[in-house]
Amino acid sequence: MELVVEHDGPVTLLTLSRPEKANALSPDLVEALLASVNEAYRDGTRLLVLSGNGQHFSSGFDFSDFEAAGEGELLRRFVRIEQLLQALYHAPFASLGLAHGKNFGAGVDLLVACSVRVAAPDSSFRMPGLRFGVQLGTRRLAQRIGTEHARTMLAASKTVTAAHALSIGLVHRRTARDRWGEDIVAERSRATALGAAAAARLNAATAVDTRAEDMADLVASLAEPGLPDRIRVFRERG
Repeated sequence: MELVVEHDGPVTLLTLSRPEKANALSPDLVEALLASVNEAYRDGTRLLVLSGNGQHFSSGFDFSDFEAAGEGELLRRFVRIEQLLQALYHAPFASLGLAHGKNFGAGVDLLVACSVRVAAPDSSFRMPGLRFGVQLGTRRLAQRIGTEHARTMLAASKTVTAAHALSIGLVHRRTARDRWGEDIVAERSRATALGAAAAARLNAATAVDTRAEDMADLVASLAEPGLPDRIRVFRERG
């Protein structure tokens, strides 16, 4: 089971569970996440909590079979990830991302899509997608941390520590993993302070809607010929 789903009253807890692959976002895991987020739209969820088993929250896109997949299948997989990120970012309920370990690419995008983001002190974040020509989540990142910080983080493909992530607004708090239960309790209280309809209206009014532009940018970047080759060169160079 790549995704563990639990419910605690109005709280839905989703735990990425591919520890042997650093919770890389395989097609099956993405589909399970998207189905669970969509179900949360309907089942009365007021707070959705995302975390990961093992040593890391998520290492991002699963490249394990990228050469065999081909350009069309790779495009489809990235599009499904973007649809997941959009569903989470524009959800009518609050979301809490709990990150630890080394996190890359689409795994960081998954955290960025959450309305509240908490990092363990040992965590780090890197978004190297533009190094192989894939533009994913740029506007959402800029909305979270500001244009200049986003440009610096993406252009340099730099690794950001938890302390720096806190200073630029990538995360809201640094909390040791053994205290994450306290974060969940606090966010549950905040998420249910308003009625469900009022909270949904607030979320809709304060989430900048760039879904069409984000998808268009992603598809255009993926449509450039030679995506598997670009990925291979990036992975060889590290």
